[in-house]
Amino acid sequence: MRVRQQLAVRITAAIQAAQAAGDLPEFKIPPVIIEKPRDTVFGDYACPTAMQLARLAGMAPIKIAEAIAAHFTPVEYVSEVSVAPPGFINIRLATPFVQSQVEEILAEGFEFGAFDLGDGRRAQVEFVSANPTGPLGVHRGRGGVMGDTLARAMEAAGFDVTREYYFNNAGRQMEKLGESLKVRYRQALGQDAELGEDHYQGDYLYWIALVMVGQQGDALLNEPAAFFTKVAEATIFASIRATLRRLNIIHDVYYNEYDLYTSGRVKEALDALIDKGYAYEEADAYWFKSSALGDEKDRVLIKSGGDPTYRMTDIAYHWHKAERGFDLVVDIFGADHHATAPTVLMGVKALGKDPDFVHVLIHQFVTLIREGEQVRMSTRRAHFVTLDELLDEVGADAIRYFMLSRSGNSTIDFDLDLAVEQSDKNPVYYIQNAHVRCAGIFRKWQEVGLPADADEEADLSLLNHDNELAFLRKAIELTEVLELMVNEYEPHHIAFYAYELAALFHPAYETCRVLHSEVPEPVRLARLRFYRSAKQLFARVLDLMGMSAPEVM
Repeated sequence: MRVRQQLAVRITAAIQAAQAAGDLPEFKIPPVIIEKPRDTVFGDYACPTAMQLARLAGMAPIKIAEAIAAHFTPVEYVSEVSVAPPGFINIRLATPFVQSQVEEILAEGFEFGAFDLGDGRRAQVEFVSANPTGPLGVHRGRGGVMGDTLARAMEAAGFDVTREYYFNNAGRQMEKLGESLKVRYRQALGQDAELGEDHYQGDYLYWIALVMVGQQGDALLNEPAAFFTKVAEATIFASIRATLRRLNIIHDVYYNEYDLYTSGRVKEALDALIDKGYAYEEADAYWFKSSALGDEKDRVLIKSGGDPTYRMTDIAYHWHKAERGFDLVVDIFGADHHATAPTVLMGVKALGKDPDFVHVLIHQFVTLIREGEQVRMSTRRAHFVTLDELLDEVGADAIRYFMLSRSGNSTIDFDLDLAVEQSDKNPVYYIQNAHVRCAGIFRKWQEVGLPADADEEADLSLLNHDNELAFLRKAIELTEVLELMVNEYEPHHIAFYAYELAALFHPAYETCRVLHSEVPEPVRLARLRFYRSAKQLFARVLDLMGMSAPEVM
């Protein structure tokens, strides 16, 4: 249930009723805001609308708030509506409604918190999109986790989501890749061959070459560089996909740049820009007249040698996204795309498509920290840290959580020591241990031979401990968190929520016992039901983050 949305609707109705009764003057009602109060002593929700209406109504905020509260129609999930200076309307949820979340969580399972915002609209989330020229680096992992987590939230919000990976497998960089592999192949055969400064230096190409020698010997020496390009691309991209699978990321579509050439879409986009007066030829190159759309200067689309720039292919690619019928597109890029992304959207606009359907998220870099110092995990592979190395070091769950632990606008200091620590200092352990503790209750319940379904008819009205109710109130907020993630395109909110949920669970676990001999049987069963729902809720939240829900640790 979207409690905030429902409360906003009811506050709006109360204002209309107050106007009809003459207790408030007529005015156009602005959108109603529902907030969480700083202190729960005031209630579960607070509405500052009365302060916003003071000028429109020509009344003191406290008087407006009193009029709204007086016309608030009673509803079963609200126990109290009160007014506090200077004009807040405070709302407290009814305890039976809070207690009922136990059954809601169990009934909805992995759909708990879902709501229909997307209404089946088609959304595409493009993320990772690394070129197949080498192993994935750590920074790509951050974009991957952000994209996959946002896609999960959008699916929970009712969107039909396509996860897409776009990779550049055309142009001079791919030619260099083939040349580099051919040099490595010759080296693997024991020949005297040196990589040029513009070649790919990583040892990963040498390992590919060793496999080729093992399978083919020297039979490939006369093959052109283009042959080696194809081998390198296929091998590296297979490795990239395997790495992403280790991180619990699977894309639905793998879109390669070369298709933009073979399908004629690059030429089609260029011709359309020329026809619309947004592209012109000068000095044997084609330029995008982006200055006419607010850019500081015009940008090259086709170089003098005939090769398209990244901007040209990206414009053609996004034009095709619009033609494919996506209602919403989210692009997740690293900080190195900061300069090019706005120009691409200008290109979409120049081609007659509304660029508002595209939302670009730029994420900052990741710094690895060990013992308080920045470290490199390896210098063996061309002086960059691979995502596979980080997976070997700390595991997928730690990577996914830490990559979500900050807004994309902030850099991340990834503490390698903390990520593997088995204590409550480690947020990954702290959250997953909540699920483990729930699982432990049910193992012990089974060990003493008690009926597995004993709690099915439990009296939930016995869940009156403040810690139990605080946890269930936080459970209600999952829908609000998902809505915030989707509306603001900020996947980090689920990581914050998971930690806050665990911080409310652990005190409940310590104070609200189940198996203790002094706990009355009806209370025992109610609490067992509570922990059954808590276990399901943590499994749901961990799944939304793409993390595992372990039974033991």
